[in-house]
Amino acid sequence: MLGLMQDWPLTVDKILDHAAEWHGGREIVSRSLEGPIVRTTYGAMHDRAKRISNALKAMGVKLGDRVATLAWNSGRHMEAWYGIMGIGAVCHTLNPRLFADQLCYIINHAEDKVLFTDLTFLPTLVERRAQMPSVEQVVVMTDRDHMGAAAALPGALCFETLVEEHSPDCVWGGFDEHTAAGICYTSGTTGNPKGVVYSHRSNFLHTLVTLQRDVMGLSLHDVALMVAPMFHANAWGLAFSCPAVGCKLVMPGQRLDGAAVLELIETEGVTFAGAVPTVWQMLLQEVRARKASFSTLKRVLIGGSAVPEALMRAFHDDYGVEVIHAWGMTETSPMGTLGVLTPEIAALPYEEQLPYRLKQGRTPMGVELKLVDDSGRRLPHDGETMGRLKVKGGFVAARYFKAEGGDILDADGFFDTGDMATIDAAGFMQITDRVKDVIKSGGEWISSIEIENLAVAHPKAMLAAVIGVAHPKWDERPLLLVKLREGESATRAEFLEFLEGKIARWWMPDDVVFVDEIPLGATGKIDKKLLRHRMEGYVLPTAQADGVK
Repeated sequence: MLGLMQDWPLTVDKILDHAAEWHGGREIVSRSLEGPIVRTTYGAMHDRAKRISNALKAMGVKLGDRVATLAWNSGRHMEAWYGIMGIGAVCHTLNPRLFADQLCYIINHAEDKVLFTDLTFLPTLVERRAQMPSVEQVVVMTDRDHMGAAAALPGALCFETLVEEHSPDCVWGGFDEHTAAGICYTSGTTGNPKGVVYSHRSNFLHTLVTLQRDVMGLSLHDVALMVAPMFHANAWGLAFSCPAVGCKLVMPGQRLDGAAVLELIETEGVTFAGAVPTVWQMLLQEVRARKASFSTLKRVLIGGSAVPEALMRAFHDDYGVEVIHAWGMTETSPMGTLGVLTPEIAALPYEEQLPYRLKQGRTPMGVELKLVDDSGRRLPHDGETMGRLKVKGGFVAARYFKAEGGDILDADGFFDTGDMATIDAAGFMQITDRVKDVIKSGGEWISSIEIENLAVAHPKAMLAAVIGVAHPKWDERPLLLVKLREGESATRAEFLEFLEGKIARWWMPDDVVFVDEIPLGATGKIDKKLLRHRMEGYVLPTAQADGVK
């Protein structure tokens, strides 16, 4: 027997339809690449996105065609998004932090038909245009006055001209909710990047989950600053969640420095924001330098990499801002867990809450987790047993685009995240390392992430990274690499003494090396692969003591 309810396909065009009809006057604020702050509304965005849909149709774009965007967070970028997805085309967000060769590979692999770009990326497109044979048309997301920069790109179209020339009379939707809505490629740290294809249904379900009180808890009364890039798994879903509830949306464009972010927070009355730790560290440096404070900011969502304790304490202790620690990945759309406390833990003093807040958190409804050993045997949730983290749910990838990598699910339908983790009795998951980064010493595992988070709290440290280095007796031992703050100097002993008592003695790094740079990958995470390459052949002092020369 089937239910007798209406068939109302879960397609994302309905999200902007709702925003325009019921929250049409709510503001969307963008820091434009041309300079000025630009203001629009959900109602105006809806009108302009439909004009873009008609422009795409005039270019021959059909259901299932891939349309790429190479752009920062802005109102125009969102208009392109909804204009693409509204007609059943597939919005392919390109990560501009990838190398040009990787971008060309991804564009060709996706077979993008049209490419929307910001002015920033014109030099790369001009240089590599011939290596993008599938791209029939490039649209520059600017106005006529700034199209001079696109003179070297023959045939490029002006975004604002397309908006002016086409009608807003366009029918959206009418296709199956399982239709592809977007593609986001992994960062390709191992092999070529792989395409994760989101469906309209998965994006819609993810949106509903993010709006739960114990997830992002956004409402009409919020002002959200969307720092997380739209090319990182749909800006963590905020590009859908904000219009779904009609909250005022603020976007920083290309400028993510502390001064620019602080200006937007204060002038626009931001109450909620989401970004990676490096953005928040720059912001806090700016606030401290100005001896300022936050007048409206209440909550920040931090993901992308583990939140250092010093960062969480600074927000809470110095500025009264709640930090929500989150974990996810491209393959999970991306929300997987959030560090929202249970009532029992929330009743504890803050110092006793902190160990839980620093974990990646608990799953919302719609996500399942399990820990397994190398043989696939389930492991206990005791907070100590470390295992491979696997995930399952209605917005988790089932396979990659064009079946790259083959079958990616186990026999029970779980996806292997590539992370090592623990889960405690209260349900809090903690990432202990990437499988490829975990340090195996004497048959036991050492978490490089845990040591890094402690080391970066040293007052002289700007960044810290830990990698495993070969050892003749223990197989691998940890090496701590530190980038110091400007003008600082330090010794190996200072950092080892700082770690004393905070980690098990056998976890203590065998050496500390001070470096000028710790490389970050395309998603802002430490590039351990490059670090291991740079330190190839490095001999630990303890290895020398055991006879290795």
